[in-house]
Amino acid sequence: MELRHLEHFTAVAEEGNVTRAAARLHLAQSGLSASLRALERDLGAELFTRSARGMELTEAGRALLVEARRTLAGAAAAREAVAAVRGAVAGALRVGAEQCMGAADPFGLLVAFGARHPAVRVEVAQAGSVVLLERLRQGGLDVAFVAGPVDAPGVRLRRLARERLVLLCSPDHGLAGGEGPLSPAELAGEPFVDLRPQWGARRAADAVFARAGVERSVGMELDDVHKLLEVVGGGHAVALAPVSVARKDQARGLVVRELDRDSGWEVAVARPEGVRPSAALRALLDLLDADGSR
Repeated sequence: MELRHLEHFTAVAEEGNVTRAAARLHLAQSGLSASLRALERDLGAELFTRSARGMELTEAGRALLVEARRTLAGAAAAREAVAAVRGAVAGALRVGAEQCMGAADPFGLLVAFGARHPAVRVEVAQAGSVVLLERLRQGGLDVAFVAGPVDAPGVRLRRLARERLVLLCSPDHGLAGGEGPLSPAELAGEPFVDLRPQWGARRAADAVFARAGVERSVGMELDDVHKLLEVVGGGHAVALAPVSVARKDQARGLVVRELDRDSGWEVAVARPEGVRPSAALRALLDLLDADGSR
């Protein structure tokens, strides 16, 4: 058994899919599959079963995953200890981030981090905050920049920024010419386009209506902010979005209306509770502390 076999196994377990795991590891799918078969032969046990939902761990696989993560963490700590003697920060840093987190700039931070610590390999995963937080809890990420009404057990949060949500509509929409803040009741009958429920802005928008006891109709769900703005611009629906999204070039020409209540959309950096941060993660958090603008 080799460390690379455990790395490959862990990636497939976390992704639940050989294709995604191969892309994450920058390997050919055939090579990754061969590595998994070699590990199963070495252990004398089947580690995965294939289902309609993807690759699922067997009982043996679940037991191995705990020890594989522990072994890989120990190997990473050993590499960090040697690097520390040389005065360098090295290793890998697995970072999750939502798309278009205008209130914070995680990618600008990561570029600055990479320039300062070139020996660290940074792997970035983009997904909705619900997905990122789950991967963080499962050990698939070291740190994540998440958004929305953030409340995650087992995760340590540091809030970075807070924004309000605003309504976006096309110039010829009936709400475009109004004045003053809008209430959820006034928007109840409007057709909405929104992100899928795992995204922070969607959860914040849902919370606005839930607190007001008002139902709304979401006729289209997307995974792309820019496509959402395109749909709104076509006059087919309205959307709630953080004010930073309303300032994007793609939102030029849309009408922005305020809401009559606080929406509670916020950006936070999250890491697992009770897990000692690696030297690379400590360096990233130190850089974040030194730059209050991000």
